[in-house]
Amino acid sequence: MTSPVKLTIRRPDDWHVHLRDGAVMAGVLHWTARQFGRAIVMPNLSPPVTSVEAASRYRQRILEALPAGVDFTPLMVAYLTDASDPDELARGFAEKVFAAAKLYPAHATTGSAHGVTDIARIRPALERMAGIGMPLLVHGEVTDADIDVFDREAVFIKRTLAPLVRDLPELKVVFEHITTEEAAQFVLASGSNVAATITPQHLHINRNAMLVGGIRPHAYCLPVAKRENHRLALRKAATSGSAKFFLGTDTAPHRVETKEAACGCAGIFNAPFALESYVTVFDQEGALDRFEAFASENGPRFYGLPLNEGTVTLERAAVVVPDRFETGDIALVPFHAGETLGWRMAVQPSTSATGT
Repeated sequence: MTSPVKLTIRRPDDWHVHLRDGAVMAGVLHWTARQFGRAIVMPNLSPPVTSVEAASRYRQRILEALPAGVDFTPLMVAYLTDASDPDELARGFAEKVFAAAKLYPAHATTGSAHGVTDIARIRPALERMAGIGMPLLVHGEVTDADIDVFDREAVFIKRTLAPLVRDLPELKVVFEHITTEEAAQFVLASGSNVAATITPQHLHINRNAMLVGGIRPHAYCLPVAKRENHRLALRKAATSGSAKFFLGTDTAPHRVETKEAACGCAGIFNAPFALESYVTVFDQEGALDRFEAFASENGPRFYGLPLNEGTVTLERAAVVVPDRFETGDIALVPFHAGETLGWRMAVQPSTSATGT
């Protein structure tokens, strides 16, 4: 069967994005807003977004930084700490300030120093969230020094996530940026309250991309890319048509000098060509007919939000990804830098997003 030259889908959403703040946010926000109607905005700022007031202020800064005429809805997230107040979470959710709350195990990734040291410490918060239907977003890694970095996700499932889902079956859980075959299998085997986001980088690269031919810092993110069998399992899950998997880029911009350093930061900046990157995978897997559900439908349905009303159109055409982007004195290296992708955005979003 001949593949289509153009593909028009309902305007998608990004269910996991790092917009940062200040000058960096001002330099990268337009890449997300040009493609996506809404985005779940990560709260790991410094200091982290732990209160309703902090989330409201951060949302206002995002809206003020948007290019003129762009319709985009940031969905704010509460950063869970050992001291998180169930009443504050419930208030934020009821007032439509918090769309969800994020579990970062302490010291698991960038900006997680204030994260949860023991999930038992936030049990009251999780019970309240389960009762009101507030989703829990999970960075699924243990941080024990004796656990190999490539095994941390699988161990987290066994030690933490499986018992949590068993003990609180009403809790809505998004297992974010999954990287392993074990994670895909866990999500599929769980009830309808468990879903997962998948990034473009984990569909394209395995751990060789970081290590073969020299250390390549712009392929380094957390959770790290794993073996080839895990990449293939993720591609199978994403393109399967299962409503449990949806788009979440985990785009995470860092200045070039902080990536290309003796202790480089974790994070891949994929926002400029996110849709092109994803659709390339679906095309390669012969699953273009399933792309709209993954990108535009599964996420809002899991969160209980309306689907966007607009559309975007992608067309089959060569597009060369620049080696870097510069905004002011900030230089950023994008995912696929220097590569040629086979798809590009032909038509920008046609109408506004639906909001919350």
